[in-house]
Amino acid sequence: MPEQLDLDRVRRDFPILERRVGEWPLTYLDSANTSQKPTPVVAAVSRHYLEHNANVARAMHTLGGEATEAFEGARAKVADFIGAAGREEVVFTKNASEALNLVAHTLGGRLGTGDEIVVSVMEHHSNIVPWQLLAQRTGATLRWFDITADGRLDLGKAEAEQLINERTRIVSLAWVSNVLGTVNPVREIAAMAHRVGAHVVVDGSQGVPQLPTDVATLGADLMAFTGHKMLGPTGIGVLWGRYDLLETLPPFLGGGEMIEIVRMSGSTYARPPARFEAGTPPIAQAVGLGAAIDYLNALGMDAVAAHEQELTAYALARLQEVEGVTILGPTEAVDRGGAIAFTLATADGLEVHPHDVMQLLDSRGIAVRGGHHCARPLHERLGLTASSRASGYLYTTQSEFDRLAEGLDYVRDFFGGVR
Repeated sequence: MPEQLDLDRVRRDFPILERRVGEWPLTYLDSANTSQKPTPVVAAVSRHYLEHNANVARAMHTLGGEATEAFEGARAKVADFIGAAGREEVVFTKNASEALNLVAHTLGGRLGTGDEIVVSVMEHHSNIVPWQLLAQRTGATLRWFDITADGRLDLGKAEAEQLINERTRIVSLAWVSNVLGTVNPVREIAAMAHRVGAHVVVDGSQGVPQLPTDVATLGADLMAFTGHKMLGPTGIGVLWGRYDLLETLPPFLGGGEMIEIVRMSGSTYARPPARFEAGTPPIAQAVGLGAAIDYLNALGMDAVAAHEQELTAYALARLQEVEGVTILGPTEAVDRGGAIAFTLATADGLEVHPHDVMQLLDSRGIAVRGGHHCARPLHERLGLTASSRASGYLYTTQSEFDRLAEGLDYVRDFFGGVR
């Protein structure tokens, strides 16, 4: 059994959670959007700027050496955190979207008319649009997995074999859905894709912050995730890739530090990961991400995952007690992440718009997200224009979901009285 998180101690590291919104205590339930940052992460970024600020790799002085050591040290921490074979497999980007675009661009030279790319209808726009653009450039065809009634990928044998076939070149899927919370069977799908010689790309943005991660057993060839959802700063993302694959890929952006030799007649390029990190990288952000990983490691990712599972089970049960709430995706915390999207209806059956839900909850200090959560195709598949979404993290308490349930009763009563 993993050690249980000491929530009182953890929450002391997040001063923002002591804020009030008017007369109400802040109830932050938007962590799938971005997590809050603990004091050690903020301090690490501040200390870097105040004591060690310099550019990396190119400044051969004391500060340059310190900055380079901190930057590459953060890369090593990321590699260890996700079970990479070495830090050479870790590429820093500005976010997961850039990492996915990097993959789509660099793998694109291998595709042509008649080739196929497979995604799913539950993907974030960042894992749809780059592949649409690639298909337009190359003449390839984009196809996708549908979902079942309970919000799982439709992996019926006939359906899966039709989608992943000898024409498939790339399969790209979310590890954990940012709307349905579904934890997808990446390893199973990767095995199917590898049997036909396809590359497997995973969007780990909702998975890596919540779950112990081992890329060696996940089955992916490449994985993208972002720092700001796992206690780190904004402006830093990660692309992990098998080194034997990365070294065959062309550059994504041209500029300083991604080169080996530049002549007016042509250039040669550095080995990964430098090949994919043109220009000045997100140095302080990497330092902050390294500090976030230190923080997560100190808590233990098994304990983080156990807390997330227990919290999600409580939240699902609590929200289903609220009259008029309909949960999107699995309604039990089995193979499920912590993002809980839902709709709310009045006693008359009137659907309350998620933006109204969000604003009325905010008037009581409760922060949730309302909209399509950058997953419009999924909402259209579900027959919805938008939904509300609540999401906790390692600092979230069950009592905060009690406040949410009470707030939803208030919203429902408010609109029930509007005629």
